[in-house]
Amino acid sequence: MKILVFTLSILFLISSCSTDKPEGKTEAEILFKEAQELMEADRFILATEKLNLIKTQHPYSFYATPAELLQADILFAQENYIESAAAYLLFRDFHPRHEKIPYVVFRIAESYYKQIPDTIDRDLEPALESLKYYHEVIQKYGDSSYKKTAESRIAKAMQMLRQKDLYIADFYFKTKEFSAARYWYLDILENHQDPKTRNHAMLRTILATSKLKEWETCLDYVENFYQSVDKEAQKEIKSIKENCQKKL
Repeated sequence: MKILVFTLSILFLISSCSTDKPEGKTEAEILFKEAQELMEADRFILATEKLNLIKTQHPYSFYATPAELLQADILFAQENYIESAAAYLLFRDFHPRHEKIPYVVFRIAESYYKQIPDTIDRDLEPALESLKYYHEVIQKYGDSSYKKTAESRIAKAMQMLRQKDLYIADFYFKTKEFSAARYWYLDILENHQDPKTRNHAMLRTILATSKLKEWETCLDYVENFYQSVDKEAQKEIKSIKENCQKKL
């Protein structure tokens, strides 16, 4: 009797630890469904192994292409954003007419966006890359569900880039590299529309030019910018103008 109870217990443990394979018409379909289930359970390594079996054993099956996209999704879920961006890009290059291309382009943008650092004193190249693909989502797939998120992400990425440009310009100004500072302030005026940022850049352009002792150019900037800055900046510009006129 004890042997029977022990045997039944073992059989129960084995059955409770095992999981039924998903149904499918082909081995590739079964492997793909297994990979999906494993991914949903956050068992990413095992899911990847299943996808690799599709790639090596069933490269011409219907599920070979969905497996490529699922692999990119797994990389994204693992927060391997450099690798996921590359995987989504590769999928788009090989399957440009796939029905999920809007999703793929959005995920490319998201992969770059997730790489943006928390502080502006670090490399913001991922922000520029994300903008490229978010704009593509809006321009090509504006009727998709990804448009609203893309617009929100663009606003946040642009804000960081504006702050970065201002950070660089102010750094040069503080270190008395006035020629470089003026270059960056003028670049800000050409590329950014935020009123507060532009106000600061116009005032600092005039100040930097004054520090460079380019009196005539300084007066030209005064004439161009005076009406566009706020009243507080206008007070400071008047003083700079008087000094430039005296020196000239």
